Formats: sequence, C-alpha cells, structure tokens
Amino acid sequence: MASVLIVLMFMACLTEAALVADNFYKDVDITWGNERAKILRAGRLLTLSLDKFSGSGFQSKNEYLFGRFDVQLKLVPGNSAGTVTTYYLSSQGPSHDEIDFEFLGNVSGQPYIVHTNVYSQGKGNREQQFHLWFDPTTSFHTYSIIWNPLRIIFMVDDIPIRVFHNGEAAGVPFPKNQPMRVYSSLWNADDWATQGGRVKTDWTQAPFTAAYRNFNVNACSPSSSGSSCGAKSSDALTADQAWQTQGLDAKGRNRLRWVQKKYMIYNYCTDFKRFPQGLPRECKRSRFL
Repeated sequence: MASVLIVLMFMACLTEAALVADNFYKDVDITWGNERAKILRAGRLLTLSLDKFSGSGFQSKNEYLFGRFDVQLKLVPGNSAGTVTTYYLSSQGPSHDEIDFEFLGNVSGQPYIVHTNVYSQGKGNREQQFHLWFDPTTSFHTYSIIWNPLRIIFMVDDIPIRVFHNGEAAGVPFPKNQPMRVYSSLWNADDWATQGGRVKTDWTQAPFTAAYRNFNVNACSPSSSGSSCGAKSSDALTADQAWQTQGLDAKGRNRLRWVQKKYMIYNYCTDFKRFPQGLPRECKRSRFL
C-alpha cells in the first residue's frame, strides 16, 4: 500500500513527460572549459577535454523530477590516471540530492573504476564501486540512471549494476522532492582518483578526451499545476513510460547478481571498519531485490 501511495503522489505533482532526444545543441549548455568542450556532427556528438589548465563540463538545459537518463560514452583511452569523467544528476544547495556515475581513470592496461553514489538531503556516503566487463575506451557504451519514486537503478548497456530502494519507511532519506539537472564533466582529481592519489596525472599525455553521443532523457518536469506525468494512473504504461514504476524482474535480478559478484570491488554496506557503530539502515535489505 505504501508503494502505491508513493506512485500516486508522484503522478499528481508532475507535468507531462519531457522527451529529449540526441541533439546536444538543443539539450545541454556547455558550462565550463571554453573550447575544451565541443559539440560536433550537427549536435550528435559532444567531446570534453582536460589539459593542465582546465577540464570541461556541460549540464542539461532543463531540470527533472524523476525519469530515465541515458547516454553513450567513450572514456579517455590510454593512461587516464588521475582523471575523472562524470555523468550524474544533481540539485543545488547544501541539502542537495545527487545520483552519481563517476569513472576513475587508471594507468594503461589497468581497468577503470566505476564509482556510484546516492545523496539525499546533502548526505551521501553510499558508495559502490565496480570494474567493467569490457574496455570502455575503445567504443561507446550506454550508461543509464532510472529514477522513480520507488527506487534508483544504475545500468550499463541495459544491465543493472546497482539498485537503491526508497527506504523512507525505515527512516532512510530518498531523493524525491528536489528537481535535478543532468551534469557531466572531465576533470583532474589526481589527489585521490587513482590508487588513493598515489598515481598522478601524466600531463605529457594531455589533452585527455571523452566523447558522448545518444543523450536521451525520458523524464518529468516539476510543476505546481497538478497535471499528470505521462499516462494517467488508470492507463497502461507504454514502453517509454515503463521507467515510472520500473524494478527488476527475475532476469534483471540474475544480471545484478552476476555483476555484483564478479565485478563489484567496494560496497559501503559491507565496510564494517568504516561504520563501527553499525551499518546504515538501508544495508539490512538484500541488494539483489
């Protein structure tokens, strides 16, 4: 019953779904880095670069309250140690909400680390980290965030790697009230990004470049009008609207288990040294559900 009420409240406070489809000129603003960020191929490709003087970044023109957010990304090749490429949602202010993909570079031949985190009301510390089962620098791969009132799902090539459930009934804050924009950046973080900061950025390899394409948003925009988001609650959800209640079926749960058993390298929910007084409350729930 609590889940049904959450969904009904969600449907009542949003406008019609906002569809963004693969034109960076129309969909995003370059926010920093000047010429280091470039939109190419009539808006179908965007590149971010990092040199010794600056990185670069962009943000979505619109803000959203729940949705599905997809982008295809090809990461910095070669010796990417010290660099961080990001793709995330965030609101603003000290009590902000945030849903993070961060890709931590490494020396040539060593795998990237995919760092995920969820902030609610300014509090994060919910990190899970993964290696990937492919080389993310040789071709484009799809990274997705599904954010609805029930859960947040992180996906790579449509394979779920992490699920963060709405645990408000157990006193766990969940991002649900603050509209967020999509952000992405490429920046130098060699004080911590690679092997805890022991390996520094090799500036002889600069500029470092990451490429983006097929940026698609199927989401809802915040409104005080009370109009519904997408289909009315009495209607069947179309394929484009399935994210509004999306969870994992048996196949999805099996894929999640596969990723987390073979490729997860850090989980805050098993870090007893970090939380000597007891693990966070949300860690009591199975991460495979």
